[in-house]
Amino acid sequence: MLTYREVFRVPQFGPLFATSALQGAASTTSGLALGVLVFTTTGSPLLSALSMFGASLAQLVGATLLMSAADRLPPRGALSCAALAFGIGTAVLALPGLPLPLVFAIVLGEGAVAAVVGGVRYGLLNEVLPRDAYLLGRSVLNMSAGATQICGYAAGGVLVAVLSPRGTLLVAAALYAAGASAAWFGLARRPPRAGGRPSVGETWRTNALLWSSAPRRRVYLSLWLPNGLVVGCESLFVPYRPDRAGLLFACAALGMLAGDTVMGRFVPTRRRGRLGTPLLLLLAAPYLLFALRPALPLALVIAAVASTGFAASLLFQERLMALTPDAMTGQALGLHSSGMLAMQGVAAALAGAAAQWSSPATAIALMAAASIAVTLSLAPGLRRDGHRAAVAA
Repeated sequence: MLTYREVFRVPQFGPLFATSALQGAASTTSGLALGVLVFTTTGSPLLSALSMFGASLAQLVGATLLMSAADRLPPRGALSCAALAFGIGTAVLALPGLPLPLVFAIVLGEGAVAAVVGGVRYGLLNEVLPRDAYLLGRSVLNMSAGATQICGYAAGGVLVAVLSPRGTLLVAAALYAAGASAAWFGLARRPPRAGGRPSVGETWRTNALLWSSAPRRRVYLSLWLPNGLVVGCESLFVPYRPDRAGLLFACAALGMLAGDTVMGRFVPTRRRGRLGTPLLLLLAAPYLLFALRPALPLALVIAAVASTGFAASLLFQERLMALTPDAMTGQALGLHSSGMLAMQGVAAALAGAAAQWSSPATAIALMAAASIAVTLSLAPGLRRDGHRAAVAA
């Protein structure tokens, strides 16, 4: 079994890791600052959730109209220019008196671009690493995301208190600029993975081909729906405990980091195929306890334990790569990433609306129950697909 040290010895993985980590830290810090800013200004759980996760809704636009660019843009230029654009947009969000419609226009615009960036990044990862090292490499990036979320939410909470939400947004803009520099000066120049110009028509044709396979459809749904509904739970951390939301997010990130570490490094390949559905159930079930309105210490434990189930995404990504031709990996991974984030945005909106109708605690429990129901409905088809793959092998 490969080790993390061997993955970091692969040329170009280090700069890609640094670029991803810096952008993750910027996104985490800016999301918390913007969520607090909108909630303190409006008092609305719905608007607070949308400000933090609404960019994910715009991933639908990127996935359906722009995703062919993921395999048709030079990776270094695409990643560096996108990070610079995010930094400028985040700096604009820090301006005092910015109208709320303009705030959401910027958030949604960044989300549309982020859809393509996800495809570029993970397509490049698949290109840089040997095929048998992809899951471990993606595990490293997920672990980095977990670590940057832990540090970002913890530091973001401190920065919001010390510098104010607007000052924290400026710090996040600087992190985006650092990510742009890491991409431009660290990554080697590479040609696009596919020829031709990006177009809406090409995006639709490739998406239709990816979606035409029933096993791939089930994998995509497993990557998008249960995960997104649980992020709907997380989107209510701010209205649930405005004074300790950073701690809740940090504990959730810690759980995700632990799950990805164990799954990526220590679980043998022969055992991974059966763990996807149990991990998805673990991801949602602990949040049912929020119906009891737990005190902060128990809420922190719930968030950490549940988030270990996010490791299911690694297993389903590995299955997706096994079902996808090499020429479409960038768009396939971009469709996974953008669809997942779009569902997170939809779930955040649903969770915010449910919280306005009931309470944040009740809405968290309802979203968890919906995630469990979706997971159980997908489980029989996933078992059949896994059995057929084993027989074919």
